[in-house]
Amino acid sequence: MNNENENSFRDKISTVSEEGNRLWVYPKKPKGRFHRARIVVAIILLAILFITPFIKVNGNSFFLFNFFERKFILFGLVFGPHDFFIFVLGFIALIVFVILFTAVYGRIFCGWICPQTIFMEMVFRKIEYWIEGDASKQRALDAQKMNGEKFVKKFSKHLIFLTLSFLIGNLLMAYLIGIDETLLVVTQSPNLNFSAFLGVVFFSLIFYAVFARFREQACTIVCPYGRLQGVLLDQNSIVVAYDYVRGEPRGKIKKDEIRTSGDCIECGLCYDVCPTGIDIKNGIQLECINCTACIDACDEVMDKVGFSRGLIRYASLKNIQDKIRFKFTTRIAIYTLILTLLLAIFGYLLTIRTDVDIKILRIPGMLYQDQPNDRISNLYNVNIVNNTFDSVQVKLTLKNIEGELNIIGDDLNLDEQEKFEGRFMIIFNKSQITKVNTPIEIGIIIGGKEVKTVKTAFLSKIGSGKNEK
Repeated sequence: MNNENENSFRDKISTVSEEGNRLWVYPKKPKGRFHRARIVVAIILLAILFITPFIKVNGNSFFLFNFFERKFILFGLVFGPHDFFIFVLGFIALIVFVILFTAVYGRIFCGWICPQTIFMEMVFRKIEYWIEGDASKQRALDAQKMNGEKFVKKFSKHLIFLTLSFLIGNLLMAYLIGIDETLLVVTQSPNLNFSAFLGVVFFSLIFYAVFARFREQACTIVCPYGRLQGVLLDQNSIVVAYDYVRGEPRGKIKKDEIRTSGDCIECGLCYDVCPTGIDIKNGIQLECINCTACIDACDEVMDKVGFSRGLIRYASLKNIQDKIRFKFTTRIAIYTLILTLLLAIFGYLLTIRTDVDIKILRIPGMLYQDQPNDRISNLYNVNIVNNTFDSVQVKLTLKNIEGELNIIGDDLNLDEQEKFEGRFMIIFNKSQITKVNTPIEIGIIIGGKEVKTVKTAFLSKIGSGKNEK
């Protein structure tokens, strides 16, 4: 780097000129061990992404994020507005995970898992290479005047891009309203589902604009995660980094000359393959998405000139400066502890959650009530939440003792996601009661099947029943 202007690159975005015009990025086609690994990861993630909407658990989607009707399904478990606290806890756990993961591994998510990167680099960019060729051929094609060859290539590329964007738009709708509703929208006339059709068209055009024109700008300008790097990374964070200790001073390699420069031969390939148009040798930059394309390019050059690999590699600043290995710092330990606790609580809440939540408590502060025919009663509160998207009929029965259980008011019939709060009365003959607190068990029957047993107590007076004699 030129010492006088060694940080001047930080004052501007590599894809925007000084006049504010867009500088189109033509990354050279990547290849190498990391790129092959990323292809495998991308294929797996894309398969999961496209197959998941078709997976159902107990008739429900595996994942559903229906913000319009406030219906949400995670891993086949149904959530509604009354589960807001679980979503808040999950969101906090996600934020802590992002902080922890970035503090340790940098932006590995951006390069390997982010849908924007996977679709852009592993789908749309691959199609572009297939139709228009590598970077040099793309530049030449864009520079030449419109002719038959250019028209066919550009038209076919953008037609495929638009088709894929439409497919992704429908995929998004499947996650929002479910695969069954999506298939209805696709197969029926747009007039029957005009709002849904309009939504698909809108999102399809957005995706097309992002992958055909906006591209890396989504990562360098729009995405807040890249901007957060500065406060999430420290000197021990693992990132894609250039080993300037080993590489500097740079110098071209010359035949039969004793080399006094560093290992960097200034070939420029690390810059040529970068999909965001930056030079990794300038250091950590918010535009870097850790895609590893520069690592593969540099390793190939190192192999050719006989130097060891790793001039550009996954490393921390401490590792490069002081040759210190990665350390598990106090900050990382605290993040890990908090994340573990949050995940444990979140997992526990999911495991104890049932299709129908029922709470039964004797009304506090109220004693027993004497009833005609030498009987005695207690009042209870019942709180029922239907966590499913189906209507349910709930029935309460006494299990361990014979008596009457009378619902006060309407029957326990709940619509989907409905919450019910009511009261019921339990009545016993005094002869059945032998102590002040009598344990009772109430069976919860849903759809003719007992799903739960709730234990509570029946309060009576001293001296009632057999003790009274």
